[in-house]
Amino acid sequence: MRRISQKFKKIIFPLFIISIAFASYAFGSSGGEEGGHGSLLKDYMWKIINFLILIVILFKFAKKPLQNFLQKRTELIEKTLNEAREAKEAAIKALREVEERLKVKDSEIEAILSAAKKSGEHERDIITAESEKLKEKILEQAKTNIEYELKHAKEAIKAEAVELAMELAEKKIKEKMTKEEQEKLLSESLVKIGGKG
Repeated sequence: MRRISQKFKKIIFPLFIISIAFASYAFGSSGGEEGGHGSLLKDYMWKIINFLILIVILFKFAKKPLQNFLQKRTELIEKTLNEAREAKEAAIKALREVEERLKVKDSEIEAILSAAKKSGEHERDIITAESEKLKEKILEQAKTNIEYELKHAKEAIKAEAVELAMELAEKKIKEKMTKEEQEKLLSESLVKIGGKG
């Protein structure tokens, strides 16, 4: 309040000096032609007194509204500055929070990527191990099938070879034996079969 009153005095006093100077100039330029210092002084004094009365009236009635206006204006400026300061602080705080969140999000993304990578590697290892087991099973099954087929083929070849050998042996024996020998062998065979029976 005292600060505003001092500002008011600083404004009114210069206005007062300027008005006196202006009034004296106005009287000085108009009063010289009519002559007489007494009438000039008389006119000059009344105008100065009127002017001083006007200043006092203005000071008396305009002081409070002017002080109120200046005080409100000062308060408004201070309020605006405070609001601007608070807005700036809130913006800085929000910016820091966003930066912190971004840091947290970056670390979360890195953790998710790392977990996904580990999970992928684990799944790959599982699939690789299962495919190895499946490959071994298939190879084992194929080996068993091959052995079975080979054994079956050997037996078939062996049976065929025995049959062929028997036919060949029979053919050779028939070729070597004469008709008489064949009949003799047949009769001996029948005697043996008959003797057993």
